[in-house]
Amino acid sequence: MNVALALLALAAPQDRIDEAYTAKILEYTTEEFFLTDLVDHLPASDTVPTPFDYLGHIVGAPNVLTYSSVANEYLYKLAEVSPRVHIERLGMSEEGREMVVAFISSEENIANLDRYKKINAKLGDPRKTTDEEAEELIEIALPMYWLTGGMHAPETGPPEMLMELAYRLAVSERENIQDIRNNSIVMITPVLDVDGRDRVVDIYMDRKRNPDKPATPLVYWGKYVAHDDNRDAMLLSLELSKGITRKWLEYKPLVFHDLHEASNYLYISTGTGPYNPWLDPIVIDEWHELAYNEVGQLTKRGVPGVWTHDFYDGWAASYGFTVAHGHNGIGRFYETFSAGGADTGVRNSGSNTRAWFRPNPAFPKVRWSIRNSTNIMQSGVLLGLHKVATERRKFMRNFWLKSKRSVEKPYKEGPAAYVFPPEEERKINQRLLLESLQAHGIETYQLKEDVTTEDGEFKSGTFLVPMNQPYSRLVDMLLDKQYYNPNDPRSYDDTGWQLGPLFNVEVQRITDTVILDASMSEFRFGFWHSGPRLQTFVLPPTADAFWPSKSTVTMAISGSEDVPEGSIFAVTEYRDHFISNGFTRKSGEIFSGLDIGPLSLPRIALVHTWTSTQDEGWARIALDNFGIEYDYVSVHELRDNDDLNAKYDVILMPQTRGSGLSIVTGRPMVGDPIPWKPTTMMPNLGGPDTSDDIRGGIELEGVINLRNFVQNGGLLVCIGNMARVPIEFGIVSDVTIQRPNELNAPGGVYLTERADDDSKVLSGFDDTLAVYFNANSLPVFSIGGGGFGRRFGGGGASRGRVSGRGSLTDPDVVQGRGKYVPEAKEGDSERPGPGPRPTAPRVLLRFAAEKDLLVAGMLVGADELAGKPALIDCKVGEGHVLLFSFNPFWRGQTVGSYPLFFNAALFRDQLDPAPVEDDDGA
Repeated sequence: MNVALALLALAAPQDRIDEAYTAKILEYTTEEFFLTDLVDHLPASDTVPTPFDYLGHIVGAPNVLTYSSVANEYLYKLAEVSPRVHIERLGMSEEGREMVVAFISSEENIANLDRYKKINAKLGDPRKTTDEEAEELIEIALPMYWLTGGMHAPETGPPEMLMELAYRLAVSERENIQDIRNNSIVMITPVLDVDGRDRVVDIYMDRKRNPDKPATPLVYWGKYVAHDDNRDAMLLSLELSKGITRKWLEYKPLVFHDLHEASNYLYISTGTGPYNPWLDPIVIDEWHELAYNEVGQLTKRGVPGVWTHDFYDGWAASYGFTVAHGHNGIGRFYETFSAGGADTGVRNSGSNTRAWFRPNPAFPKVRWSIRNSTNIMQSGVLLGLHKVATERRKFMRNFWLKSKRSVEKPYKEGPAAYVFPPEEERKINQRLLLESLQAHGIETYQLKEDVTTEDGEFKSGTFLVPMNQPYSRLVDMLLDKQYYNPNDPRSYDDTGWQLGPLFNVEVQRITDTVILDASMSEFRFGFWHSGPRLQTFVLPPTADAFWPSKSTVTMAISGSEDVPEGSIFAVTEYRDHFISNGFTRKSGEIFSGLDIGPLSLPRIALVHTWTSTQDEGWARIALDNFGIEYDYVSVHELRDNDDLNAKYDVILMPQTRGSGLSIVTGRPMVGDPIPWKPTTMMPNLGGPDTSDDIRGGIELEGVINLRNFVQNGGLLVCIGNMARVPIEFGIVSDVTIQRPNELNAPGGVYLTERADDDSKVLSGFDDTLAVYFNANSLPVFSIGGGGFGRRFGGGGASRGRVSGRGSLTDPDVVQGRGKYVPEAKEGDSERPGPGPRPTAPRVLLRFAAEKDLLVAGMLVGADELAGKPALIDCKVGEGHVLLFSFNPFWRGQTVGSYPLFFNAALFRDQLDPAPVEDDDGA
């Protein structure tokens, strides 16, 4: 044994050291100050395989990464050979890969895992546990600390580190590790985005095999979204979010600690603020207590670049760790400097100045390796685990206290409840929102009697969410209104997301606690896919998020007293969540006297680019959730198909990133073809779509094909940035995109107003609709070619009215002259008419006036958005181009906007405006 290893042995007499593994740790660590006494060795075991034994290399070895299945299999192996490890399935990804969670503690604790689960459940619901009982439970309770990695697929270090940490926790006999095992239960999920992780490993290992070949771009991460998989905590659209939430509700762990890569060298989350206003102040104190302990301990050990505070804000409820904050736990995350896969080399660390939150800043440049990342991240995690374990009573008492304060919330700070009126027209939207709340473990009820409160009268049958329940703060996060002060630090993500308006349903905030004493019963819907039933289904045009099945579908052409025009009928198998009160009739009862014609479902193409597949995934998952059939095609389908009408009725081009020119040109046509498909050496490529060559975009040929598609009767729907293509390349006319000077609307909820009375796109919608808009990524439209009046939208309802006296419909009066009506006389000749006129763009929705515009979030420079067109219908030849300034498909939150697309697609042949008389009355 060399001198260094001998000293390590003296420092850790409880451990027998694996000398070969430890030597590699020392070799792969680039600088001495990136190695701490917590991780500068690996304990040896005669029965438990080290990562080297299983992988053939140590964790943090250069130039190699581990597939998700191998990381999972290693944890299964630990559970097989060690009684200190237990493993469970977290769920399956959209593409069928397994996500797991391993539990690591002492042998006795693992044997009694179910007991500690039940203790957590009792401490987590003070309605069922007295203060005295809680104190007894706190004495024996063990905090569960959940570590996750690989949520962001290209952030490669955490999944590697977590394998070594699992081994260390299972094997080491050092005092700090025994403290952790005896006084806590550690949960480890090495990879959350298992689909994206395997694609990243494929691409990285191919780059190592072929260093002279250009690296394959990472077109897709998971099936639906990329970086946004850490923005799905509210609606739980993705399998990883559902898996996290299900497991949390089962075990109720104290801490959820998500490991990322972005900043140097180790950022420990606390955030700058503003913090989410519904967080219990206790958890904010816990963030800081844990973070400052780790910053201080690592700084004492001479580790540079460890800091907190100045990275994000802690405002939005969309991050994965909201599963902890919304359920009275502690949500945390790390950001570690990236090794660029598993490369070693000199890196630019950026400018990090010394500050009160960064006492020992990073060097401007550093020689970095993935082993450095493993060392510094694992050291911080071990410090956090040890503090929570050794102070377990305090943290478990905080958990109990936060749960208790949540139940007491309606009687102290309020509100008392949120009410969903039974007369809600959009019953499907209402049900979907209530189902989403229930998926978080939030209890929903129905009144069994009429109730009179200071906030109004509520009938028996009313749905409500009472706030005297443990997860009341999460209810507030999702349903209350948000206001973000523009003087606060720049928001890290969206500033507003109020779900009632975004679902286009009424949600009333009740402050009178009398409602909590009313007779009510808990109500649970059968969740989303609870099985088909054969039904006769009637849906009036209520702007519900609904899509008919392809089997036996009809539509009412003319209405009756009972069934309004535009209602949709179906005798088919429907998922239970579409069978809502008031919409189901017995077969044949409502058909008498109606003129009913067939409703053919459209052939839809959903188009993606090869440069950015992030945002369009939210449109795909919305359509998939509603069983809407479509062809998923790339921009090359538009380029290569000169008869799009033969295949499609509707082409949907969802929001994407880039300029109109970059969308049309795509990836540069230089070098060799760039395939995106599975190969022998990269079997995980492909996924949602494949191609032999992803270079190029729509191209000019595709623009022409799109123009012909519309002129021949097709419907083209362009959302957000995709609207730049028809606007900038001349498919539509008289619509421009403005560049605001002062507008700052960084992702929030904004009000739009109906600007058209008879468009089928707006069937069932009221006069106003709350939508998602982000001025940083979505365009601001204008109609016409300029002029001050044009700035506020022009066109649409304002055609035929100049600026002047009165309202929009009042006659103007020219001062200084009387009325004059010319009379024709015999012998007058008629002049030939001007011929056919192009149809002006038709504004369907416009953003509301400044005083009404902001619903939730932040807004500066409102005058640059107020009155602007939000949804425009352009008649082109025999077809239509629908342009969205806002995004109707966003993170599962905008269910209330979905029917705008549904209506447009279903009524695609009825979008022409009613005839408009010429100015001379002809």
